[in-house]
Amino acid sequence: MKKLSILVVEDGKSQREMLRDFLREEEYDVSEASNGDDALRQVEKNYFDLLLLDYKMPGLDGMEVLEEVKHISPEIDVVMMTAYGTIETAVECMKAGAADYIIKPIELLELLILIERISERRTLIKENKILREELRNKGITTDQIIYQGPAMDELINLAGRVANSNATILIQGESGTGKELIARLIHTLSPRSEKPMITINCAALPENLLESELFGHEKGAFTGASQRRIGRFEEADGGTLFLDEIGDLSPPVQVKLLRFIQEREFQRLGGNRTIRSDVRVISATNQDLETKVKEGTFREDLFYRLNVVAVDIPPLRERKEDLSPLIDHFLKHFANENRKRIDSISPQSKDLLLKYDYPGNVRELENIIERAVVITRQSVISDADLPFSLNSPRADQEGIMIRGTMKESVEALERQMIRKAMQETSNHQTRAAGLLGISERMLRYKLKKYDLK
Repeated sequence: MKKLSILVVEDGKSQREMLRDFLREEEYDVSEASNGDDALRQVEKNYFDLLLLDYKMPGLDGMEVLEEVKHISPEIDVVMMTAYGTIETAVECMKAGAADYIIKPIELLELLILIERISERRTLIKENKILREELRNKGITTDQIIYQGPAMDELINLAGRVANSNATILIQGESGTGKELIARLIHTLSPRSEKPMITINCAALPENLLESELFGHEKGAFTGASQRRIGRFEEADGGTLFLDEIGDLSPPVQVKLLRFIQEREFQRLGGNRTIRSDVRVISATNQDLETKVKEGTFREDLFYRLNVVAVDIPPLRERKEDLSPLIDHFLKHFANENRKRIDSISPQSKDLLLKYDYPGNVRELENIIERAVVITRQSVISDADLPFSLNSPRADQEGIMIRGTMKESVEALERQMIRKAMQETSNHQTRAAGLLGISERMLRYKLKKYDLK
């Protein structure tokens, strides 16, 4: 990963030089400025990825410099360094465009982790721009996948990276999270996009019909087989076969699927001719396949064959930042579909929608908005148009007491948020980090710092 170009803006000479020397030892390209005017001159003349910006300086203060920098070069990330003010000041900086803030005295390991996280995010944004350009060149947009937060950003980036391979992919996520949309995105980005992507719901068909659906059958293979049938593996030759609800496969079908993945060949039911097919298999499940393997209901060898690349879609309750764009998208879509003029959602109703946990995920949100659009008689969606259950959302009502210095208050808030995220994800560090919007490395550092078990 390319090291960032950093400008340290700090009026204190010893602090500025300490940060400069530390970051240069970490092989970052570091420049320095002792005041706001000097910083702005350097930003106008040179390229920087990141500014470490002191909030309190003589002349132009950090907030004024931040606003000017965002006018000159909006793509620069700014981290505000402060030992002054309150949490509200830090929040104000974030609203003005700062990527993050750090409290003085600065802990160098924490600063390093913060810079690495910003670097990872910048790389992700760059890769996703390339991905969207590739999609546009194919006449496709990602409009179907509505998101705003980093969790889905990373997931779509992963989809772009694995698309060119032939590896089998296992997409895991709760019902309604959009597993088929991700599978279709992977297929669209792959060299197989000119060939079909065929979808089979393994839970929707009984065992004998599913086996015939997948592998086909010869005439007379079973009662009612009056003619030969071509299976989905033959139809998808050169393309992708998406097996939804893979956890519901019966043991006999698991054996046949395993053989196909290993050998790329199969036989139709009632036939003895071996048929080869070039098909990429993407499977999906809302079940815990590892638990099913331990219970003996799912073959371990098949699980590892399917799980070459694992794609985990977080539930909607763990990516609340995606709610608002999803609500706006569905409102516009269903208003157009039903030929109704609906201008907005009332603030009270929007608040209910944003606080609700959505056990049915995106599909449930979509149904709620469609229902509201259909039944409303007004141009603004109100509480009366929403399901009764939304009036009792499982929202966090816990108050936060802020005491002591800003550093103490921030640490108390961080400790509380981390503890709550770990509880909500059953101590799953990857999901907890996604919920908090930080990297796993940062989360591990914080867990150790606050002695959270």
